[in-house]
Amino acid sequence: MLSISPTQISSILTKLKKLYPEAKCALEHRNPFELLIATILSAQCTDKRVNMVTPALFQAAPTPAAMLQLGEKGLKKYIQTCGLYQSKAKNILATCQILEEQYAGRVPQKLEELVQLPGVGRKTANVVLSNAFDIPAIAVDTHVFRVSQRLGLAKASTPEKVEQQLMQVLPKRRWSEAHHLFIHHGRALCSARNPKCEICPLQKLCLYYPSKSS
Repeated sequence: MLSISPTQISSILTKLKKLYPEAKCALEHRNPFELLIATILSAQCTDKRVNMVTPALFQAAPTPAAMLQLGEKGLKKYIQTCGLYQSKAKNILATCQILEEQYAGRVPQKLEELVQLPGVGRKTANVVLSNAFDIPAIAVDTHVFRVSQRLGLAKASTPEKVEQQLMQVLPKRRWSEAHHLFIHHGRALCSARNPKCEICPLQKLCLYYPSKSS
């Protein structure tokens, strides 16, 4: 059972919001389809690299039907600098086929439907729900997983369990905002190795800091 109080949670989010007032999705996109494809590409690849690849890709293939027209060979030419591009190409085309056949080319707005798409897990689905459809969701990547546990907001061994715990302790209206704040904090200060605890404004609210400083 987590012992963190609503007051502590509010203080954490307030401090993070002050630290990262512009925190938002780093993947560049203009619509749900582009965000879905960009998020699939972002697995084991930086957002910066994905943003270098997608403008040309989306100009050539702005819809699922157009993506299918590219074919696997054509798609690989655009995404070959992304990690695991061969399996991603297969997943993207399989996803586009399903979008065309079952959803009239549109991206579904339900978690249960999104996670049935090839290459789409809970994290990717939650990114799409949150950022494309403004549906409250928490996408647990490595940063959210690490930061939320160091701050005592969650204590679990899997991303899905961390997601469930965060959904219980965080106000629903702040789910999407919180996951962006945790990502930015994980990248800027609360890194996996050598976190910058000495300059972090959350020292007094952090479970990890006392163990590091002792």
